[in-house]
Amino acid sequence: MNEFGVILFHTTSSAFAAEKALGRAGVDCSLIPPPREFSSDCGVAVRFQWNRRDEVTGLLDAAGIETAGTHQLLA
Repeated sequence: MNEFGVILFHTTSSAFAAEKALGRAGVDCSLIPPPREFSSDCGVAVRFQWNRRDEVTGLLDAAGIETAGTHQLLA
């Protein structure tokens, strides 16, 4: 079963920086429109494998990329 998470951002530039940082670290992720059930200040979110949540948030913290929230996407 594939469970995904989504990271929201305050700015589009933060979302693009996050995708780049995660990609460099070998994390499979993609830019998506934010799901309706979550609010977001920008129109871009990053989707990732939920089982890598701790790694993903740690990488973004280490890169100094501010997020607006991390949520699990429920099927």
